[in-house]
Amino acid sequence: MTVDELTQRQRPAAWRADPYAEAVRAGSGPLFLRRADGWLLPLDVERWCAGADPADMTVLDRCEGPVIDIGCGPGRLVAALAALGRPALGVDVSPAAVARTRSTGGAALCRSVFDTLPGEGRWGTALLIDGNIGIGGAPAALLARVARILAPDGVLLVETAPVDVDERVSVRVDDGRGGLGASFPWARLGTTALLRYATATGWRVTDRWECGERGFAALRR
Repeated sequence: MTVDELTQRQRPAAWRADPYAEAVRAGSGPLFLRRADGWLLPLDVERWCAGADPADMTVLDRCEGPVIDIGCGPGRLVAALAALGRPALGVDVSPAAVARTRSTGGAALCRSVFDTLPGEGRWGTALLIDGNIGIGGAPAALLARVARILAPDGVLLVETAPVDVDERVSVRVDDGRGGLGASFPWARLGTTALLRYATATGWRVTDRWECGERGFAALRR
């Protein structure tokens, strides 16, 4: 799959004018990702719209240099970094998410990770948190793209699913009340699957940790 193809796949109406945008503006759910078979994955909108929590801080403490938060959502991590005086930029395809990030004091662009981004090849840290390793539904392509965004000695901090899963599916955002967004590709990776994709795309794992029920890994080229 080419970068151009992934760029087009990452421009779904799903993240622009649907239940996701409404939930971000309201700061609350309910909100889910719905597979075609009806299975629902709850989305923790309230946590995303709150401040950085202790698990988030274990990620931020590992950041090096300027930070790019890929799929920043409402921007709690970008805002927390800004409050600490750390240079950070959020990137998200949702205008509502970008607006909320900016309203909390973070810098953000409404752009896909597969678009041209500022400072490519110079970022010290890239974040793929809150399931964002799933962006585009093609983990290997996403990891290859992030490698071009980071500086050669940069670090990628990834949050993994709390179960051992390697899933690439088509999903829709569902508000549980009849509101549905457009379908788009997504992936879910547990730690084992992430390590497999990382090895195949030239990354090595330098750290793994857990906080509460959330698990994370640090990758370097």
